[in-house]
Amino acid sequence: MKRRFQFEFLTSHGLRPEHRLIDIGCGALRGGIPLIEYLETGHYTGVEARAAVLKEGRKELAEAGLEHKQPLLIHAADPAQVELKAPFDVAWAFMVLIHMTDEIVDACLGLVAGGLTEAGAFYANVNLGSNAEARWQSFPVVSRPHEFYEHVGARHGLIVHDVGTLESLGHGSGGDMAMMLRFTRASE
Repeated sequence: MKRRFQFEFLTSHGLRPEHRLIDIGCGALRGGIPLIEYLETGHYTGVEARAAVLKEGRKELAEAGLEHKQPLLIHAADPAQVELKAPFDVAWAFMVLIHMTDEIVDACLGLVAGGLTEAGAFYANVNLGSNAEARWQSFPVVSRPHEFYEHVGARHGLIVHDVGTLESLGHGSGGDMAMMLRFTRASE
């Protein structure tokens, strides 16, 4: 369901085969496999903080017979350390920002702002609110006020747009506080 949601969301919001996509928090390529298959060769970049999970993603890629699509898979715990070779049209962080500290969210938006094309968009789901922090595996589960994303986005020249709740977009969970955001350049 999560794989289908990711692919359908991105393609219905304008992702085309010739676009370049960066998938922040790509994990074991649950959403990445159909995106790699869909995009032109070399147009998918995945960034993952956990080396073991990225290793599993490489196995999934081989099992799917998609190594010829030459995705760039980067292990990086800190988005500020990622150096990209080409600008990207779409950035994607699904179920990722909710597990990042404020500082890493800031670095993530810096990475996006530094590589996003003028007409590009960054889509990320967030938990809105101010609930106490919880844990999932070794990661925090964080809710933040909308103003946090507006402020951090603005620091990097990005404007935040609400896309809708995950539930309203066809993802079967999340409730009213799980929101999909779109970040674009302030010049839009």
